[in-house]
Amino acid sequence: MIAATGTGLVPMRISKAVGLFKEGDDYSGFMVLDELDGDRHLVIRVGQEEAFSLAASLQGWQWPRPMTYQFTAVLVRGLGGRVREVRLDRIVEGAYASTVEVEGPQGTALVDARASDALNLAVLTDASVFVAPDVLADCIGRQAGDSAEAALMRRALTADPMTIHAADPPEGLRE
Repeated sequence: MIAATGTGLVPMRISKAVGLFKEGDDYSGFMVLDELDGDRHLVIRVGQEEAFSLAASLQGWQWPRPMTYQFTAVLVRGLGGRVREVRLDRIVEGAYASTVEVEGPQGTALVDARASDALNLAVLTDASVFVAPDVLADCIGRQAGDSAEAALMRRALTADPMTIHAADPPEGLRE
């Protein structure tokens, strides 16, 4: 069930994590979301760890011990809850912020989260993802022009997804 329909929020799907290097070995991680019923994209600059975690989850990596996002997803389920949806619904000090809707035995709770954390959790829990129109418009505006940020965001859209490979996988780790 898609609960946020009729609210003006735009349904989106998490498509990929991208890692880009520019001169001086400056690394930029990105998460890219695609509009489900259109051709707009949301590009979010995130930390290297968050991009890596998303790429690994999208590729179905299983770790011998749970990583932070896997632990969080299992903890919610273990408490009898489920992540219903993730909403990227506002901009706080220039960064996209999210609300995670969690349903459990005590009812429904809305939890504030960083966009990168909420999206990593959404992938692991198959939660629906929605974006507020003003957040999407802000992102599209940031992609326009000749700034270094705009150029990186456009590169993230066309770049291949980050792939995770184990050189010599330890016992219990699989791709």
